[in-house]
Amino acid sequence: MTDMGSARIAMASKVNGGAGTETGEFDLCFWGVRGGIPTTNAETVRFGGNTPCIEVHCGDHLIILEAGTGIRPFGLALEQTFPIKADILFSVSRFDHACGLPFFNAGFNLANEFKVWAGHLDSDGSIEQDLNDLMTSPLFPISLSSIGGLKQWGDFIAGEEFELREGIRVLTAALNNPAGATGYRVEYSGKSLGYISNTGHSPDVPDETVLALIENCDLVIYDSYYYDEEVTDGELRGHSTWQEGLRLCQAAGVKRLAAFQHHPDRLDNELEQVQAILEARLPGSLVASEGKIVRL
Repeated sequence: MTDMGSARIAMASKVNGGAGTETGEFDLCFWGVRGGIPTTNAETVRFGGNTPCIEVHCGDHLIILEAGTGIRPFGLALEQTFPIKADILFSVSRFDHACGLPFFNAGFNLANEFKVWAGHLDSDGSIEQDLNDLMTSPLFPISLSSIGGLKQWGDFIAGEEFELREGIRVLTAALNNPAGATGYRVEYSGKSLGYISNTGHSPDVPDETVLALIENCDLVIYDSYYYDEEVTDGELRGHSTWQEGLRLCQAAGVKRLAAFQHHPDRLDNELEQVQAILEARLPGSLVASEGKIVRL
């Protein structure tokens, strides 16, 4: 694991003719880890205040999880000397997960080819329409069609599985969210990454769908918006806790957990305490922070 700085810039350049990665390498970098709304002040600077965006490399192929405000600094660091072919996966199309897309400079490069995926919409919906609605005047002055690098749209129904590229298998599942949300499992080169965002849970009732999706994963990135002690009315819908993430990971034989999508009011000193607990209970686990690089 590596912290912010030159390593983060190097990570972002490893795409299609940039610095490159060796075949078989599977790694990621967090560019936005906050849920709800961007939160930047002196008490959140260590873990970061941008909303969700994660850069994932499967060999030389780039996958982007979410397009929150973290996608803007990612785009600024991304090497564009050569055309980029990449996939953008959305768990939901809520504002905090999509509001960075109009500021993703690589998206405006016509030489690039991004395919956008989502599985949380019903058969009558589409991620293209959702994003188009977000970027419609007077809400936003630039239309979605202006982002010329968005070349393809991959709507599916959560629960399906598919190959992003040869050797990169993606399994999906519908999560516990009243507006719909999709969990992902990305498998590559004998390793597996679980991504569980915007999911709720019932106390003392493990989510069997999540358990099946993350079974024996090398790393699971899990929605940790709340703490168990903050839940006073039973079932959580739409967000979960780092404690539930830990319980699920331990039950599913997951090697490492990354607590993610921190509440806007969650300050660095609190997250440092969670980091210590995670490291003790599931060694190698972490609280996601901007600039943190993880190799599976």
